[in-house]
Amino acid sequence: MNDKIKDLTQGDLRRHLYQLALPIMGTSFIQIAYSFTDMIWLGQLSSKALAAVGAAAVFSWIAASISLITKTGSEVTISQSVGAGRLDEARSYASHNVLMSLLLGLGMLLLYAGLAAPMIDLYQLEPEVRSDALHYFYISLIGFPEVYLTAALTGLYNAIGDSRTPFRISCVGLVGNMLLDPLFIHTLGWGVSGAALATVTSQAVVFILFWQRVRRDRLFGGFPFLVRLQRSYVLRILQIGLPVASLQVLFAFVSIYMGRMVSSLGGHIGVATMTSGAQIESLTWNTASGVTTALTTLVGQNYAARRLPRVYEAFRRALTFTLSVGIVGTLLFVFLGEQIFAFIVPERAAYEAGGVYLRIVGLSQAFMMLEITAGGLFYGLGRTYVPATVSFVLTYLRIPMALLFASWGWGIEAVWWAISLSSILKGLVMLGFYLWQRQQHIRQAAAQLEGL
Repeated sequence: MNDKIKDLTQGDLRRHLYQLALPIMGTSFIQIAYSFTDMIWLGQLSSKALAAVGAAAVFSWIAASISLITKTGSEVTISQSVGAGRLDEARSYASHNVLMSLLLGLGMLLLYAGLAAPMIDLYQLEPEVRSDALHYFYISLIGFPEVYLTAALTGLYNAIGDSRTPFRISCVGLVGNMLLDPLFIHTLGWGVSGAALATVTSQAVVFILFWQRVRRDRLFGGFPFLVRLQRSYVLRILQIGLPVASLQVLFAFVSIYMGRMVSSLGGHIGVATMTSGAQIESLTWNTASGVTTALTTLVGQNYAARRLPRVYEAFRRALTFTLSVGIVGTLLFVFLGEQIFAFIVPERAAYEAGGVYLRIVGLSQAFMMLEITAGGLFYGLGRTYVPATVSFVLTYLRIPMALLFASWGWGIEAVWWAISLSSILKGLVMLGFYLWQRQQHIRQAAAQLEGL
């Protein structure tokens, strides 16, 4: 096997899991830090600036969700090809994922350029906030192709067991964003537009570094970025990646609806609370997502190599870690939520509202960890439709729940309770699917032994 490609079907699972997971977690935290850097500097301007960026960020989230088609596609198709020893197939999947990511990025750029104003108007923002949101949105479009290509290349390196490369490159982008934010936002006085320019510039630097690294490493003997797309490879990538991407897009649509509801119940303070609170909450779920991405690669290689005991042992170790993170998150959000929020938004009304948000969603953190980690198992098995379906149904349940709770006179807290309770339900349902899947594999193994 190519010396840059790690064989995860042998050796200590704990070591493999944490060697993979820690850099991925670091990369996830860097993505959070991008947003936190923007929020901290913009929070010093006003809560209106935060609301403007928060409104635009939801649509950027939808675009980033589409990039999961090729990121997850890379992680699963390439890891399974490597686990089965089919390196020529892995090479073809690498080429297809990269080219598809470029086409998707350009397509989303053109689509958003034509629909930016009506999308922002869904939030019914005040004129000043709407104007800032549009400026941020239009500038952000410049970075779409780079973001999509970077996502696919990150998935490629994760799939071969080299999660350190994406982490190191992302660190460079974060440092650039941290340096440019205060310069563009405050020193040059560009405000919200400056935050967008800082982010886009950093994204371009990250992609350039990735491009140079891929050319130097010559993975699978080198693979072309421009190929003639083959139907079988495209369909397999879409089969793997589309459920994951669709889930995130639909999740964002629910957030948009809930955002409108929050705006009507709490004005720009409500919008700032929801968007900034979600960024704070991402500290826990991004940690779990990092471990889950590592789990996907481990499961993908070992499942393809028919090593089922290692598959479930990897899941058990991953879940032990993520549940610990969820419990810590609950304690922090429930007891220190207001203080955490005040660090980002110093306005009293904003951080008091944020404290209420974190206390309520904090109750669901361990269940969220269970949902995300079980999802990583099914991703590695190539059955991405299972977690996607569960999350789709129960995420959309938030809408009738919020409307019901609001009719009871709960005010804006109706939305927070709908978010928290639906997350608890998702965790419990995914636990049921995990137990069912494990029993299926046990029965299959017993049937094979009887047939010998």
